[in-house]
Amino acid sequence: MKRKILSIMLTFALVFSLMAGCGTKSSNNGESNSTATATKTVKITLLNSKGEIQAQLEDAAKAFTKENPNITVEVIPAAAGQSPFEKVTSMYASGNAPTMAMLDPGDIAKFKDKFLDLSSEKWVKDAIDGALNAATVDGKVIAFPFAVEGYGLIYNKAVLDKAYGGNFDPSSIKTRDALEEAFKKVEATGANALEISPMDWSLGGHFLPIAYAAQSKDPAQVAQFLSDLKAGKVDLANNKVFNGLMETFDMMKKYNIDKNDPLSPTYDRGPELIGKGEVGFWFMGNWAWPQIKEFDTANGQYGFIPVPISNNPDDYGNSGIPVGVTKFIGIDKTQNSAEQQDAAKKFLDWLVYSSTGQDMLVNKLNIIPAFKNITLQPQDPLAKSILQYVKSGNTLEFMTTLPPDHWSKLGASMQKYLAGKIDRKGLINEIENYWKNIQ
Repeated sequence: MKRKILSIMLTFALVFSLMAGCGTKSSNNGESNSTATATKTVKITLLNSKGEIQAQLEDAAKAFTKENPNITVEVIPAAAGQSPFEKVTSMYASGNAPTMAMLDPGDIAKFKDKFLDLSSEKWVKDAIDGALNAATVDGKVIAFPFAVEGYGLIYNKAVLDKAYGGNFDPSSIKTRDALEEAFKKVEATGANALEISPMDWSLGGHFLPIAYAAQSKDPAQVAQFLSDLKAGKVDLANNKVFNGLMETFDMMKKYNIDKNDPLSPTYDRGPELIGKGEVGFWFMGNWAWPQIKEFDTANGQYGFIPVPISNNPDDYGNSGIPVGVTKFIGIDKTQNSAEQQDAAKKFLDWLVYSSTGQDMLVNKLNIIPAFKNITLQPQDPLAKSILQYVKSGNTLEFMTTLPPDHWSKLGASMQKYLAGKIDRKGLINEIENYWKNIQ
């Protein structure tokens, strides 16, 4: 019976369409094309290299599709431990390039022949100062600044308040000795002082670069330092900033909750330890808040303190944390259609200009946006802490344009140092050789 009804309905539909075809040809053709365009579904893909927000990005994609029913967005995660550069390169090689690729700043220029010129997009004018530096290649903006991030020693204020017998003042820690005193006070309460997560990207991509950024307030001087490293002109054994940072790291190693097996912890251990108050400090960035929140017993009371490099509170770096745009999104122009490119542009516009997109970006993805027009204040405490450092001018350069294999190769060297497999001299040798052998 159902088949018979369906057949009758199809017959009526066919007759109606034939009758409609008898009208004005140009008018109906135009209407037909418009309808087809309006109802055509375009599928686009986004390669996500921030694994900690995979679920939240998928939710954002669903919210976007709800408001734009003719566009679907598939969020493809980069494998843990795989650099986004390697992942995107392999996808291009297989002829399956993502419509949008989320990459580290240092990788953007490598795709200048594959990424769309976005210079005329509205959000370019609304970007905060400096946000487009890494995205501008040969005078063209070829990527979207996705996230402003910062990192340092995350503290659980409830643990520190207990340790200090009152209201903990994070600005009181500006020296190595003051940090060690904080560690001792935390341990005196029965909690552990610190968690050092041993991932190569954390040690090689975040901790070690503090030694570069803290060389000078002047970015040009920092760039010159790296150039001299590459030329073999830097003697790290006698570099005050580098050795100061490593002295702090040596002290941190003593108080590491996992010092007996320092390479065993996974990333997931950190949010649980700091969130449950089992440690007072964790070296990490604001991207960790969604995971910390799952274990939070301190009612969202967290913040950052810098990693001090000396016992002189006035030394550059002792009062600031690295902050910068850390992720950019490029749109492919070689393996995706014009319709897909337009849909990708619409998705990026949605993040910046729609109320739903802004809410997803700031409150669900816990991203500090790189756009002046977004006035939503982040609710998570780590983002708020970063903004306080930005407003006070106490920031270091987030070394976002280091060579793409820096975090993996020198992260491995830092892992060996953390585990006691090499000493300071061995670490210096590996760092200097790495820079001297960059092609």
